[in-house]
Amino acid sequence: MQRKPEPFMMWTEEFIAPPENLSEDCLYLNIWTPAKTAKDKLAVFVWIYGGGFSSGSAACAVYDGEEMSKKGVIFVSINYRVGVFGFLAHPELSSESAAKVSGNWGLLDQVAALQWISKNIEAFGGDPQKVTIAGQSAGSMSVCVLVASPLASGLFHGAIAESGGILNSWMNSTLADAEKSGLAFMAKMKASNIAKLRQKSAQELIDSGGNFGVVADGYVIPADVFAAFRNGKFNDVAIMAGWVSGDGSLFGDQKLTPEKYKEQAIKNYGDRAEEYLKIFPGNTDEEVAASLTELNLMQFAALPAHLWAGFSKNKAFIYQFTHVPVDKPGFPNYGAFHTSEVPFALHTLHLWKRPWRDIDYAVEKTMNNYWVNFVKTGNPNGEGLPDWGIYDKSSGNIMEIGDQPRLSPGLHKSEFDFLEGFTVSKK
Repeated sequence: MQRKPEPFMMWTEEFIAPPENLSEDCLYLNIWTPAKTAKDKLAVFVWIYGGGFSSGSAACAVYDGEEMSKKGVIFVSINYRVGVFGFLAHPELSSESAAKVSGNWGLLDQVAALQWISKNIEAFGGDPQKVTIAGQSAGSMSVCVLVASPLASGLFHGAIAESGGILNSWMNSTLADAEKSGLAFMAKMKASNIAKLRQKSAQELIDSGGNFGVVADGYVIPADVFAAFRNGKFNDVAIMAGWVSGDGSLFGDQKLTPEKYKEQAIKNYGDRAEEYLKIFPGNTDEEVAASLTELNLMQFAALPAHLWAGFSKNKAFIYQFTHVPVDKPGFPNYGAFHTSEVPFALHTLHLWKRPWRDIDYAVEKTMNNYWVNFVKTGNPNGEGLPDWGIYDKSSGNIMEIGDQPRLSPGLHKSEFDFLEGFTVSKK
């Protein structure tokens, strides 16, 4: 089966699955271990790929785990179902389930992979009490879901979320909403029931498209995620969370005139619209575009990271990746774009074919060392690295990972203060 990459990514061949047809027989994991014996008790890093919950594969070149394993970490990448196979909800499917829910099949795959790791990683020299989950984009949202899910309790002890979260006003659909979408999909497929839908070929189902995602079903994911975090009913572990400065461009240009932008601000924020417009100004077309991009960045990744850190009683480390990779000959310069940080974090630049400079390799070394240290100790700091202060509301410490990493206390404070009050008050 072929799965198309999500359309908003600045894709190159290194960020998509190999061109060979993929099979539904896909629920495997890959393990790189440097352990000499089963008694080594090494820390474990579990990678969850992105792809908008509609595409993705652990087979992407830059998800290779060899370099991290050389640093004394067991690297595990997992596969999970996506699209219609991973997230279709439907009343008939819910009635078949012991929990009376449907959808979130791909998330259940992730839980099953973590359960397998917990039971078996010692045979590879790993320590089941030192498992860190990590992911980017939809993989980052998956990490946040696993932090929220009671089904994943005790299966990991650290979490790294790169570019994506669930604590925002865009939070997932309810089970009822998802089931309605499933009914519409079945009608589109001209199937009268689930039995008829199951008679369709896998390729037919994929080719039909459909928009599927995670479901706040009250089983895999709490029906009220904000309440779960507010009440401490989540898997509270050490956190590293952040985003790429270009994440705000993910959703394309929203072309609004200054007048329409201000009307929208009044509609969305009421008597706080004036305050909003001071933080996200829109007096010119250029200001409107910049403010909407910044707002997208906040809602998609930055605000969820900030809120998560605020709810957690464990150490939290927040970053913003600003380094611009060297240009790829013949391609536009997209800046620090969504996904571009992944090979720096995983130490796989050598698998991303660009004419890398010394500065790129230096950023890769720094970022990967932070990641490895966090996996081993729950703290990214280590010898030879700029000090990365813990994030809390008073310090607002954010590590900017650019050409020269630097700690930036209070970065985005005004945006967080406004959006937190507004978002949380609505939940």
